[in-house]
Amino acid sequence: MRMLPILVVLVCLSGPGARAQPRAEPPVPAPATLADLQGALGNFLRSPRFAGAVWGVKIISLDTGRTLFEWEPGRRMSPASSCKLYPAALALVRLGADYRIRTPLRANAPVDSSGSLRGDLVVCGRGDPSWKPRAGPGDFWSVFDPIIATLQQAGVKSIQGDVVADATWLRCPPFGAAWTADDLNEGFGAEISAVSLLDNQVDLSMAPAAEPGNPCRLELLSPLTGLVLENHTRTIAAGGQSQLRVQRLPGSTRVQVYGEMPSGGAPEVTEVPVPRPAAWFAAALCEALRRAGIPVAGGARAAVWPEPPARSLVTLGFVLSPPLREMIPALMKPSQNLETDLIFAHLGEMGRSGNTADWVRSDELALAALGGFLREFKLRPEEVVFEDGSGLSRNNLATAGAFVRLLEFMAARPEGEVFLASLPVAGVDGTLRRRLRDTPAEGNLRAKTGSLRWASTMTGYVTTAAHERLAFSLLLNRHSPEPGRKAAEELDRLAALLAGYTGRD
Repeated sequence: MRMLPILVVLVCLSGPGARAQPRAEPPVPAPATLADLQGALGNFLRSPRFAGAVWGVKIISLDTGRTLFEWEPGRRMSPASSCKLYPAALALVRLGADYRIRTPLRANAPVDSSGSLRGDLVVCGRGDPSWKPRAGPGDFWSVFDPIIATLQQAGVKSIQGDVVADATWLRCPPFGAAWTADDLNEGFGAEISAVSLLDNQVDLSMAPAAEPGNPCRLELLSPLTGLVLENHTRTIAAGGQSQLRVQRLPGSTRVQVYGEMPSGGAPEVTEVPVPRPAAWFAAALCEALRRAGIPVAGGARAAVWPEPPARSLVTLGFVLSPPLREMIPALMKPSQNLETDLIFAHLGEMGRSGNTADWVRSDELALAALGGFLREFKLRPEEVVFEDGSGLSRNNLATAGAFVRLLEFMAARPEGEVFLASLPVAGVDGTLRRRLRDTPAEGNLRAKTGSLRWASTMTGYVTTAAHERLAFSLLLNRHSPEPGRKAAEELDRLAALLAGYTGRD
């Protein structure tokens, strides 16, 4: 998940008052023996700069099953977005790579012989995370093409009632457990809803005005969000420093933009979460239908849990999501929080039965399903303590040993190929696209990364220079990097060591 700062300030330090930059470490020679590898890893983790930090590390050979190195492998730590490995594995094993989410389109009245739906159209959300341009950014209105095609096939030519987005099927709050208040102001903290649109966030473009002294130009790049922009910015002289802050208080539709941009500077784009995304979906679908020649006499509205479901009697058809083999990479590579939590909650809700109490939430059912999965396959359930699926929860805990056991399990499963293909590739794509370039790990290592304020993690697979397949988990918590150094860079140095290892177990 991307943890973007709200305020970005670039400051150039020089002269006697500047803080000393860390001394660059010389590259570590590629370990030639297991003893060399273990020594290099141990020396690295014992570095004085980690005196106040906590490490959990586990590395095994998938070829032999032997543990090559471990460091506090049973210590429960904050894994951040490495958590996503568990919902991904659970969904692939329980549902299969070809599983698709079916979204029913229903009405509270039949379609008459003239093609008029004399009632409300109800989109019964099931947590499909794919309501966005599937071929990448493009025409906003094309998102609704599958719904329009299904209605046309059902003979619908006009709608006399309302367009209703019914998001009551998922019984969970809009925000995950132990998210922080700051998360709710960011795109990665978008609301969880059974009916979602464009990951429940909108791009906000910010550009300087033509002349200094004038407000910057602000534009929401998707329509009908219900958000209202409040512009507190100004354009300053060319060559100045861009400083912007975007703020939307939880529950509010007002977005305040503060700061300044230099004249002639490039536009900047950030993400703003959209509150009540089901209402946004309904309003946008209503307009898309009108554009497609299906007039809507009524308005747009939404129903969200714990409100009662929208009344519907007639099923007009279903809209299918892409298969999991496509949706899992779409959430894993960019580390998309909302999509993870939606698939996780969908899987949990599928386990609801007539004996399940009404007050049991979908996310609680998902966590119970994960616990059953871990126990059934002996995946160290006592070492995995989660409160959400995405890893945004600060209460999630797992061990390096448990992560590696999961990787080992998935490598031997029929679903393992899809699981592996969903992981970011070093130097190529996803959250690793700019990392580990010009190292033996580039194009080789596949791993899920994670980042929170005091957690940086990397868990995945790598093939050594001697063609040995390894599974590894690197968990770093409570580390405060020196100026000029990032916590992720520490993980990269370890990962490059593994990829360059020339010995053979």
